[in-house]
Amino acid sequence: MRTLILGGGPAGAAAAITLARAGAAPVLVERAAQPAEKVCGEFLGADAASLLAGLGLDLPALGAVPIRRAWFGAGRHRGDFALPFPAWSLPRVTLDAALLHRAAAEGAELRCGAAAVAAEPAREGWRLRLADGAVLEGGRLVLATGKHEMRGLARSAPPGALGLKLALEGVELGDAIALLAFRGGYAGLQPRAGGGANLCLALAPGTPGLAQAARDPAALLAMVRQGSALAATLLRHARPGWARPLAVGGVPYGFIHGAAGPAGLFRVGDQASVVPSLCGDGIAMALASGQRAGMAIAQGGTEAAHHAAWARAVRPGMRLAGVADGLMARAPSALVLAVAGLPGLAGWAARQTRMGLA
Repeated sequence: MRTLILGGGPAGAAAAITLARAGAAPVLVERAAQPAEKVCGEFLGADAASLLAGLGLDLPALGAVPIRRAWFGAGRHRGDFALPFPAWSLPRVTLDAALLHRAAAEGAELRCGAAAVAAEPAREGWRLRLADGAVLEGGRLVLATGKHEMRGLARSAPPGALGLKLALEGVELGDAIALLAFRGGYAGLQPRAGGGANLCLALAPGTPGLAQAARDPAALLAMVRQGSALAATLLRHARPGWARPLAVGGVPYGFIHGAAGPAGLFRVGDQASVVPSLCGDGIAMALASGQRAGMAIAQGGTEAAHHAAWARAVRPGMRLAGVADGLMARAPSALVLAVAGLPGLAGWAARQTRMGLA
């Protein structure tokens, strides 16, 4: 039977392309009619670039902006290092559209603008009930809904952080990204294709001023500026590009799905693992997990084997990412001083947290 894929982001599209190339004719269901902005930093490292090339996408041809350096800021301290691998910035709108176009070209059936209201086991696999009354059945279900849960199939993860994203004008970063600590969390600042920058925040629940920052760009910018001299400098002329930030709640950074679960249900992307955002490997991990799930299904593998293999592959890097995330939360100045004094160590950590496994 055909495979159903719920979600049309990088993980779902990678699974669709892989299955279509194997002759499996998957059906991908995506609730949005067109790709849209996501709460995502949009960083693409060498692992993501390699995976995308294998899926048929060329980053420079899509207009990706090269990134070569990283800046860290906390209080009055600053650390800089050259990235030990090539990297790019590309809007999710552009990336998602290109991946879905490739999936369709490879033979996948796309149903965009179709919201699934229920996903349930069926006699011979899985059944999706759509908001328009349509019912789809397949032998396997790939759950690629990102940070959003599907009713009845929620991850076994505790409540997590609040993620925010705001497009900015008046910010010039050249070929650098910046990681900026402030009270209650940290922010990533990255060049935006076409000019300006993306500001993405990870905020702990209960952070003072969180509610206001989630709806007021001025409050959000003030929160980040107050955290470091570097942020105050980089954001001194920043102007919000949107009326309010995008937000997603309960992000379980550090989560890795176990092997257990309903038969025939393959979790990919953030449904399989959620890397701390400061590492910038979320898109690569989404692509890799989707590709691996597609290969496992095409070869007759089980969901338990897929999940166990994925967990083994990413756990070492996730542990290191968790250590860095913890330092950024509890001792950001110490982390920034380590980056400043030992840039080689920072480069090593950056390499070790590339978990796209390309």
